[in-house]
Amino acid sequence: MRSRLLAGGLLFAGACLAGSPGHRAREPYVVPVPLGLDIAAPVPPDNPLTEARIELGRALFFDPLLSADGTLSCASCHQPGRYFTNGLEQAVGVGGREGGRNVPSVLNAAYGRSFFWDGRAATLEEQTLQPIRSELELGLDLDTLVRRLSAAERYRTGFQLAFDDAPITRERVARALASYLRTLRSGDAPIDRFLYGDSSALSPDARRGFRLFVGRANCGVCHTIPLFTDHAFHNTGVAWGSADKGRFAVTGDDADRGAFKTPSLRNVAETAPYMHDGSIASLDDVIAHYERGGVANPWLDEEIRPVELSPAEKRQLIAFLQALTAASQVRP
Repeated sequence: MRSRLLAGGLLFAGACLAGSPGHRAREPYVVPVPLGLDIAAPVPPDNPLTEARIELGRALFFDPLLSADGTLSCASCHQPGRYFTNGLEQAVGVGGREGGRNVPSVLNAAYGRSFFWDGRAATLEEQTLQPIRSELELGLDLDTLVRRLSAAERYRTGFQLAFDDAPITRERVARALASYLRTLRSGDAPIDRFLYGDSSALSPDARRGFRLFVGRANCGVCHTIPLFTDHAFHNTGVAWGSADKGRFAVTGDDADRGAFKTPSLRNVAETAPYMHDGSIASLDDVIAHYERGGVANPWLDEEIRPVELSPAEKRQLIAFLQALTAASQVRP
């Protein structure tokens, strides 16, 4: 199934690259915005969205040429059929290498303020190259990547079209991939239709769960509307006792020990397992973790504290979380 997905993505992207007229390729591209995401998604001035850059990025995203042994692509972990996650506890890289973190969805990455669980990348352009060269992921030297792409006629043509006849460089690879990622939007979930006036969009249980979510359960303090993340870093105790120090490894600030970025909860019912290490298997288990107040440690976030929930309230919270699933998946 994976090979068919990758091949289909390549064939589709290749056809678009070959058939895009030059004048259209250079026109600014406006990304369709689904219901609920009527907020600005920044686009850097040195990487404007164009059809040619987006289609080039799409081709790269699905191409196993970007991995050291030619077996994996970005889409191997960020699978469109799984809301751009992979259903595993942690990423599996070239040669079956393990030791990475849980694969976060790249849907709505256009709105991100930092990237990776520890926030070590400030922009999408910076983020895109790190998995390619990581030994735990695609494991490909960037100079080798440029040589591979330069040897392929379809990419020479694609880069010329996307970047006004400029040569292929690692920076332009990053810009093309980032352009594609900025088109991956997910909204129009039952919660969006409810907030925009459709009172029938949420079931009674989901409505009660919503009230709990923003009220006594205190979930909404970090998972803020409309993306259901505050883009910040919090220690919930999940990593306590492990070698992974989270945000601390980036900042060196003791306050960041064991802190990881708040993930968006959009489509959360479809993207198990959970947390940065994939150590929590189900939404029931996530709720149980927060119900007991996380795992005590000296840097536990002050907003994490025990809360008593009845079986009915837990069911209602899950009904609300299920209402964050988009009506349809984004086409790759």
